[in-house]
Amino acid sequence: QVQLVESGGGLVQPGGSLRLSCAASGSINSIVVMGWYRQAPGKQRESVTTITRGGTTNYADSVKGRFTISRDNAKNIMYLQMNSLKPEDTAVYYCNAVGLLETTMTGYWGQGTQVTVSS
Repeated sequence: QVQLVESGGGLVQPGGSLRLSCAASGSINSIVVMGWYRQAPGKQRESVTTITRGGTTNYADSVKGRFTISRDNAKNIMYLQMNSLKPEDTAVYYCNAVGLLETTMTGYWGQGTQVTVSS
C-alpha cells in the first residue's frame, strides 16, 4: 500500500505561481511512476505530468514550459512547480502513484488539492 498526501493548493492570480507537494509513504520501493492529474468542474480527470522511477518526465502540451515536476527521493516527496498560471489551470489537482509488486500494478491517489487561478 502507498499513501499520498497533497498540499500547497490555493488561490492565485493569473500569471502567478504555486508549488504543490505530494508526500508518499508506505511501500515506496514499489512505485514505478508518479504523476499529477487534474480535474476541472464538469470535465474528466486529465494527466498533467508524470515522472518515472528513472527520472523520465512527460508533460501535457497545455502545461509544457510552465509546469515542472520533480522529486526529493530522500524525503519521498514529489513536487509540481506551476508558473505563469492561467484561469484554465483551475482544477483539483491529484497526486498519483503506480506501484508494481511482482506482476501486479496498483494505482494510488491522494485526496486532491484545489488550485484556483482568478483575479
